[in-house]
Amino acid sequence: MRFSLAVISALFLASHISAGKTEPTQLQIGVKARNPNPNCVKSKDGDSLSMDYTGTLWSTGAQFDSSVGRGPFDFVLGQGQVIKGWDQGLRGMCVGEKRKLSIPSNLAYGDRSMGADIPANSALVFEVELLEINGRGKDEL
Repeated sequence: MRFSLAVISALFLASHISAGKTEPTQLQIGVKARNPNPNCVKSKDGDSLSMDYTGTLWSTGAQFDSSVGRGPFDFVLGQGQVIKGWDQGLRGMCVGEKRKLSIPSNLAYGDRSMGADIPANSALVFEVELLEINGRGKDEL
């Protein structure tokens, strides 16, 4: 069983390398779903946001955390309550929008490890969905 996991991990890592993917050195923001309203309210520093997210390690794809099924994560944007990659990557979002953030280690936890699941100097990937801005959902904005 251990051998199988080692082989699968090695193949996954090799697929990253062979696909020409290199670890991000700057924040990469991919929009997975947009709010169709061109006049939607966009998130800005100082807004209270409610998010669903799933976090994985860029290097292996291993999931280290998720709010899905547990309940949304609430914080104030631009106040340093979250990693820099979130404070930067979630600006200008509309409620209902989904993004994929590929965050270099210097905008994540840097040279600090976060428990056993996030090694030091790890690039992270977050799939996020903005559920509310300042307590107001999609139908209220």
